[in-house]
Amino acid sequence: MSCSYTYPTGHTVNATFWMKNRLEGLETSGMSEDPAYKIRVEYLGNKQNNCSMKLTNVTGQDAKRYFFRFTTNYTSGKWIGEPGVQMSVTDLQVETPERVMEGETVTLKCNTTCSLSNTSTFIWYKNGRVLTRKTMKNNELSLQSVSYEDRGSYMCAVQGHENLPSPAVTLTVTYPPKKTTVSVSASGEIVAGSSVTLTCSSDANPPQINYTWYKESVTSPVGYGQSYIINNIQSSNSGLYYCEAQNKHGSQKTTAVLVTLKDRPKKTTVSVSPPREIVEGSSVTLICSSDANPPATYIWYKKNGSVTIGKEETYRINKISSEDSGEYQCKSSNQHGEHFATVFLNVHYATEKTTVSVSPSGEIVEGSSVTLTCSSDANPPATYIWYKKNGSVTIGKEETYRINKISSEDSGEYQCKSSNQHGEHFATVFLNVHHAPKKTTVSVSSTGEIVEGSSVTLTCSSDANPPATYIWYKKNGSVTIGKEETYRINKISSEDSGEYHCKSSNQHGHQYSNTVSLNVLYPPRNTTVSVNASGEIVEGSSVTLTCSSDANPPQINYTWYKENVTSPVGYGQSYIINNIQSSNSGLYYCEAQNKHGSQKTTAVPITMKGIHGQSWGVKYNRDSICALKGSSVTMSCSYTYPTSNTVKTVFWTKHEVGEPSDLSEDIDYKGKFHDLGDKQSNCTMKLINVTQTDSKRYRFRFTTDKARWIGQPGVTLSVTGYGQRYIINNIQSSNSGLYYCEAQNKHGSQKTTAVPITVKGMETVIAVVI
Repeated sequence: MSCSYTYPTGHTVNATFWMKNRLEGLETSGMSEDPAYKIRVEYLGNKQNNCSMKLTNVTGQDAKRYFFRFTTNYTSGKWIGEPGVQMSVTDLQVETPERVMEGETVTLKCNTTCSLSNTSTFIWYKNGRVLTRKTMKNNELSLQSVSYEDRGSYMCAVQGHENLPSPAVTLTVTYPPKKTTVSVSASGEIVAGSSVTLTCSSDANPPQINYTWYKESVTSPVGYGQSYIINNIQSSNSGLYYCEAQNKHGSQKTTAVLVTLKDRPKKTTVSVSPPREIVEGSSVTLICSSDANPPATYIWYKKNGSVTIGKEETYRINKISSEDSGEYQCKSSNQHGEHFATVFLNVHYATEKTTVSVSPSGEIVEGSSVTLTCSSDANPPATYIWYKKNGSVTIGKEETYRINKISSEDSGEYQCKSSNQHGEHFATVFLNVHHAPKKTTVSVSSTGEIVEGSSVTLTCSSDANPPATYIWYKKNGSVTIGKEETYRINKISSEDSGEYHCKSSNQHGHQYSNTVSLNVLYPPRNTTVSVNASGEIVEGSSVTLTCSSDANPPQINYTWYKENVTSPVGYGQSYIINNIQSSNSGLYYCEAQNKHGSQKTTAVPITMKGIHGQSWGVKYNRDSICALKGSSVTMSCSYTYPTSNTVKTVFWTKHEVGEPSDLSEDIDYKGKFHDLGDKQSNCTMKLINVTQTDSKRYRFRFTTDKARWIGQPGVTLSVTGYGQRYIINNIQSSNSGLYYCEAQNKHGSQKTTAVPITVKGMETVIAVVI
């Protein structure tokens, strides 16, 4: 209590003291002498002018009015300070709500029953510790957005009087459950049949909490209360459990805890990575998983194999091949038991090992049925296409290709292509079809003329499998002349002319070849001259000399000679001397010639005897006729003979050499030849519907009871059609003349200048082309 005093000058202060409860008119003693204050009062003043006093450890009983009194050296120098100092003693009290909800704002007040100094500073305590980081103003403590951490015991004190704090008050914060956890209690390992207790703990205010238990993947609650007990636990009880703690302010769920049984592995499965199609050459990982507690260990086997191929959870195959296809087995095990799982690896790969088999096996005979089967190692299974070697055309698209009634044409190489989406592969097989010989033919080594004295080889060939053996025959002969593929004739002669054929044979049959005719060409030989005269050769008669010769080709050129005459006297196979005279007597011979040589005959004599009439003869109206193909031709003629003769036979002939034949008996002229003559003098004949093969020289011949006669030179018939070319075959001197053609279209025509044809010497073939 601070105070000061004054007194008149000249006074000296004798005593100073404080007193309480001043009684009027009584001298009282100072507080320093009062036992209740003696140790608590301290005079801070002096005897000049300071009268301050300090009272410690004040209590409610100290609430009084206090006065300062002093005395001086004068008897009237006594003074008491009025009205004194009234001291009120009070306690600090914290004012706070009974409860506050988490999140609200609350203000705590430090209240007194009397007003303290305006300069008083308040200090706040929570749970005995000074608060420094809160909002404080005067005697208030403000708590913003209260949390459950703000709960506790609060006190306040005035700075400088920290030893006089207020009584502690409790701030109660209500809040929903927090720090909710689950604990698992079990007697040893959790095995089937044991009991497990799950306990839920939570911090909440009010602490009246409702607990609800859940199992993950189960929609409804599985229990209620702070504890959840699972008796006689089974594997079906395994799983994640959590609880939800709830009071009227909210709720909180715990993190799920795993309740697992210590059990043998179950639900063992094998997965394949990557899960798509497995292609040869790729890498594949097999993963084994199981439901086991404690965790399982793994062993890998390839099905039906006793050898372990792996001991990890995963089994990896790098660059997988088709040999890795198959069933794989994983064994998962722990101390409680074991379990197995299998998976089949289906490795896809391109076709390989493609082969073709033939059914039936063994020899393939023409006419049988053959099945080709293509097989390959492929995954997925291959599709097949069949080709015949060197052919671009597909002949089949199935695994098998069947040939019914196989023939030799089916022989050859067959190719099968097997393919899938990963690649393709080929295989070939040769079909060797056995069959009896066919297409048996004979060929002659010489492609040109076969001339007597040369060598000729006949070759027999056939299509046969197995290859044929050969036998050679000469036509109409039963004797074998050869047994090789070829038959060779060295220095061939005309006697070798004729038809040859061969027989080719194997175990399946035989076949005869076509016949081949060997036409051996040789020069004239056995050339002779015959004389044909009607009776004795007398002057005026006719004599025919005929030259005969064996030659090939038979197209022989005959030249007639008379001895002692340097030039030839005639040409052709016959040499006719009409109206013979004595000058014609002499030795005559002919020379026969073809392109391979010539031969002369022995000379024959012609000797005349007497004189003969000129009554014999044949007269032709025309010596050559040109006719259109398909037309009719009449050859008019007349003949004479001595009256003493009687006609026996008459006929027309087309032969140039040898004994003439009757045209009416020729099969080629049946129905075409018509004899219009008689046996007196008329020798006319008619040919109808002539063709170019009728182009020949025709002669009339008659015989009497005494002689025979042939009319020379005859009539030459040339048959042609209209056209750009006109051919005269077997041209004779009678064909000489001027020829021209006429060209015509629908707009007009034009004739050519005539060209001369002059026949000299031997027969030839002339063609005029315009």
